[in-house]
Amino acid sequence: MHALLIPFGSAGDVYPFLGLGVELRRRGHQVTMITAGYFEGLARKAGFDFVPLASREVYLELIGNPDLWHPQRSVPLLARTVIPAIEVVYRLIAERYRPGETAVIAGSLALGARVAQDKLGVALTTLHLQPVVFRSRFQPPIHPGLGWIRQLPVPLRPAVFRLMDFMVDNLYAGPLNALRAELGLAPVKRVIDRWWHSPDSTLALFPAWYAAPQPDWPPQVRCLDFPMDDGGGLESVSPAVQAFLDAGEPPIVFTSGSAMATGEDFFAASAAAAERMGRRAALLTKFAAQLPRRLPAHVTHIAYAPFSTLLPRAAAFVHHGGIGTAAQALRAGVPQLVAPCSYDQFDNAARLERLGVSVTVPRHRYDADHVSAALTRLLADTATRVRCADCAARFGRGDGIGAAVDAIEADWGLRAAPAAGLVAA
Repeated sequence: MHALLIPFGSAGDVYPFLGLGVELRRRGHQVTMITAGYFEGLARKAGFDFVPLASREVYLELIGNPDLWHPQRSVPLLARTVIPAIEVVYRLIAERYRPGETAVIAGSLALGARVAQDKLGVALTTLHLQPVVFRSRFQPPIHPGLGWIRQLPVPLRPAVFRLMDFMVDNLYAGPLNALRAELGLAPVKRVIDRWWHSPDSTLALFPAWYAAPQPDWPPQVRCLDFPMDDGGGLESVSPAVQAFLDAGEPPIVFTSGSAMATGEDFFAASAAAAERMGRRAALLTKFAAQLPRRLPAHVTHIAYAPFSTLLPRAAAFVHHGGIGTAAQALRAGVPQLVAPCSYDQFDNAARLERLGVSVTVPRHRYDADHVSAALTRLLADTATRVRCADCAARFGRGDGIGAAVDAIEADWGLRAAPAAGLVAA
């Protein structure tokens, strides 16, 4: 088969697709990745064909906008990015689609892939990396500013979802349905309720112990394991990073996400917290302009290092709450401090707290005082370390990438996926 991989988002969204593509190629399939031109080098290094969905410059301009990480202003900004891509994704698929020979594996926001499925009958697997995309009146996901939904009686929660749909449809449904009308398709409503999940194949790439499937999730959803690919097979640890790790006690690692380019306040507070604690620390970002001009002694900057190599050497991990970042920390068994900004990050922060492996510091309280105090308590808590070790032990039970490709091939009719393991315990 010719697999068209269409991740939409930052490196945390792209790396799982890289891992899937590498495994698909190993099994003899042709792979083309369609995503932002910023990731072309990684895709080419993995041996994929590559088609830019947007230029590298457009991607850098987007992540340079501070509103991208605002809890509320990020919603219309993201819509202005996703909406033009709907038709572009559809056209790119249509140009390459050969019935019986082409299949599409698309991320949550690649809505043009669902249009292609409706119009062309494309074999589509929707991959959801985050549990926040699934509605449930029993366990509502936590969206920025909407944590109070869980305080409502269960029968009232669907009314809030309908209000959310009204707001989202005001952004997306008009342009989406204009394209559908042009293609002779009926309009859709409640875009992010059920429509955006492929009715044929929807995979949730996280285990049930992290987010248990709910009775009112779409019936076609299959829960697997985390897709533990962080680019480590394509990019390695530099000698300088290795020397820092070997030079003393395990450091506290701070990052605000691969697509954060406006985190000056975060990194200033992080450096100050490490200095106040007298601890070795690493500030992880490819965008060094965010960093303080002077770093304290024993605090270093790391532009890139695979989490699978870095985090097992860390004393604690401070981050924004992205799902891929959180999963890597869970596998490493390292205590976490989460400072969420927007999107799925509040939901992930809550799930990590329920697992007993993290604490949350709200972004508006993220300063040296709060962070140093929270980290001091976290590092001293033996019970947290025990729970971190328990979570890390769960990762020996499955291979998220391999299981996902098994399921995808089974849906293509090429291979029977094992009955056991499709829902991770």
